Amino acid sequence: MTGPDPRVSRLAHLDAATVHEAAGRIGDLAPHIRPVTPGTRAAGRAVTASVQPGDNRAIHRAVLQAGAGDILVVDAGGHIAGYWGEILAVAAQARGIAALVIDGGCRDVSALRERAFPVWSAGVSVHGTVKVHPGTVNETVSVGGVVVAPGDYLVADDDGVVAIPAARIDEILEAAESRAAKEAHIMAELEGGGTTIELMGLPREPANV
Repeated sequence: MTGPDPRVSRLAHLDAATVHEAAGRIGDLAPHIRPVTPGTRAAGRAVTASVQPGDNRAIHRAVLQAGAGDILVVDAGGHIAGYWGEILAVAAQARGIAALVIDGGCRDVSALRERAFPVWSAGVSVHGTVKVHPGTVNETVSVGGVVVAPGDYLVADDDGVVAIPAARIDEILEAAESRAAKEAHIMAELEGGGTTIELMGLPREPANV
């Protein structure tokens, strides 16, 4: 990909939950995929990989395919092992890669935090991996119950990870920005004494059954 993608910059200013709601409540990866470092945020386009259990060769290949601002999205089938650690994080940072999302495990978490490389994973394990099977790179994968194609957009924060199909990014960005503005207005009104019942148009009492 050449040059910064303005859509990624806009996405980076939005919360994952806001994007998920604006998209019609789709695209949220399974909630067990959590950030290694609380308070971390990331947005970018997907470079995908699929690995065999206990083998991380495809991840090394994907790092070479990814560029500045990309997010690596790895289908490890939920297998918890040390697919990613400090060495791969250093390699990724040298290429400007924005983050890793893996439906599998990672290790060297203290080093990942110290180096401030964002990782969302399904678990942590010291168990090592081999580098035998080539796996696949930049093919459509399923991660955390969501289908992700190369070039799809992702936003991730403490609440989780949301993937947005590239074909819908403009529509969803517009809806998410509108939603964020509306929520900011509601919060300002609440601070001024308003109520959620009034501002959200909710009935004060349950309807008679």
